[in-house]
Amino acid sequence: MYSAPTDSPTRPSGPRAARAAAALGVPSLLLLLLVGVEWRPLLSLDDDIAHTTHRWAVDDPDTTRVSRVLTDWVWDPWTMRALVAVVVIWLAVRGARWLALWITGACLIGAAVQQGLKAALDRPRPVWPDPVDSAHYAAFPSGHAMTAALVCGLLLWLLRVYGAGPALWRTGLALAVLSVAGVGLTRIWLGVHWPSDVVGGWLLGALTVALTVATYAYGPGRRATGEEA
Repeated sequence: MYSAPTDSPTRPSGPRAARAAAALGVPSLLLLLLVGVEWRPLLSLDDDIAHTTHRWAVDDPDTTRVSRVLTDWVWDPWTMRALVAVVVIWLAVRGARWLALWITGACLIGAAVQQGLKAALDRPRPVWPDPVDSAHYAAFPSGHAMTAALVCGLLLWLLRVYGAGPALWRTGLALAVLSVAGVGLTRIWLGVHWPSDVVGGWLLGALTVALTVATYAYGPGRRATGEEA
């Protein structure tokens, strides 16, 4: 029989998630404003790091080749979305339909925010005379970084919701950290994003996760179905 997912009653996730969202919202907004006004110190730092890593990428084709495989296949946003789709179907089959809906909604909202900010800021990507990779559309925020942070964060939340044991939790956490950090570094290494694009993606992805958890904890769907966050 299906057993509704529960959290420990002594550690409600809603208030913690709300505090995390507030904490993440401040640097997210600040970075967004700095990119929007083209704050010179930030642009200079981005430029210095990007030129250094691009030089390394050109000089190390083996690492660059591996980075392209990882960023284009393993950590590609569509790979991440396919993983979420499998999880959503699993949740729906188990009867946690509101939870499945919340996860789906979070991913759709995250994608909309990502594309909306790209269109609004229209930040140019780095341009190189000897590129090692290519990407299209605006730079900020990094879609790879934001999608990885959002998906991995949601999956870690689900592990908590379903009471994952210590070994499974540590494995999931290690894979999440590796994926989120790794995809961001590959985007910088390959010269298709400025470092602040990646940091912005990480922050916005994490913020979306925190808001998802906070709203689910107090949402009408949870109360109506008896599901817990």
